[in-house]
Amino acid sequence: MADVKTIKREELLEKIDRGDDFVLLETLAEEAYQRGHLPGALQFSDMDRASEVAPDKATEVITYCSNFN
Repeated sequence: MADVKTIKREELLEKIDRGDDFVLLETLAEEAYQRGHLPGALQFSDMDRASEVAPDKATEVITYCSNFN
């Protein structure tokens, strides 16, 4: 089982600014992705296909979606 943790948006921004090596997946619908997404993010709503975008299991994968709470 993969190690799963939540990071804050500030941590994600730091990773992007540093140029860290990771895959960023937006897990919202294609329409939401087309309206706007984070730099470098891939639209990805089918987590069963995660191995296609990150075939190396050591690759860090960060997913995000909307949260209206």
